[in-house]
Amino acid sequence: MNDNTSSPQGIYSLFEQFGSIHKIEKNRPVFQEGERSEDVYLIQSGSVRITKDTESGQVLTIRIAGPNSFIGETSVFCEVIYHSVSAHTNEPTHVLVIPRNLLEKLLSASSLLIMEWMKVIQTHNLKNETRFRDLLLHGKKGALYSTLIRLSNTYGVEQMDGSIIIDYTLTNQALANFCATSREVVNRMLNDLKKLCIISFDKGIITIHDLQFLRTEVECDNCPLHICRID
Repeated sequence: MNDNTSSPQGIYSLFEQFGSIHKIEKNRPVFQEGERSEDVYLIQSGSVRITKDTESGQVLTIRIAGPNSFIGETSVFCEVIYHSVSAHTNEPTHVLVIPRNLLEKLLSASSLLIMEWMKVIQTHNLKNETRFRDLLLHGKKGALYSTLIRLSNTYGVEQMDGSIIIDYTLTNQALANFCATSREVVNRMLNDLKKLCIISFDKGIITIHDLQFLRTEVECDNCPLHICRID
C-alpha cells in the first residue's frame, strides 16, 4: 500500500558524494533533544524513531524514519540550531552524514536542489500537521486510530479478504508513545477494537479488518498516501 512519489534524487546524490557513512547499533541515540544541531542524516538502512519529551514526562513518538528518510533536517537554513527532538535507532542502522553548514552551501548553489529541499520540508510539515491535528481534535483515541491508519499506509500488506496486515512489529508501549499516553490506555482501546472485529493482533502484528471504521472515527480528510504515513 506504499505510495510512489517523486524522490529528491539530487539531494540523495549530494549525500552519496559528500556524506560519510556511520553505523549505529540498535537502541542507540543518533542525537538528543537540546543538543546542538551540527549534522544532517540520510538513512541508508535500518530505522530511527523520532521522539519528543512532554512536560508530563511522557514520550511522544512523532515518526519512524526508514531508508531514504532525512533526519536532523529542521535546522537547515534556520536560526534555531538545536535539536527539538531526539532520534534513536530501532535496529542496526546505516546513515550518511553531512555537516549542516556544508549542506546549506551545496543546496544554495543550485535552485533545483533548493526546490527539492523545500518539497522535503513541506512534506514533513504536512505529515506533522495532520498527526497533531488528530491528537488535538480527537484525543488519545484519535491518535491511536490515526496511527493505525498511517501504519497501514506505510507497512500494510493487503490480503485476499480485504484485511490489511501491518508488517511491522510494535509493542503496545510503542503504540502508546505515538499517542502520548500509557500502555494501559492503549491496551484497553486495542481490546475494544478487537471486540468490535475492527482489528486483531498476534505477537505484535496487527491486522486491520475495517479500515473505513477508523477513517470515519477520525473524520479522515483523504490525505494523499505520501502524507498519511508514519515515516
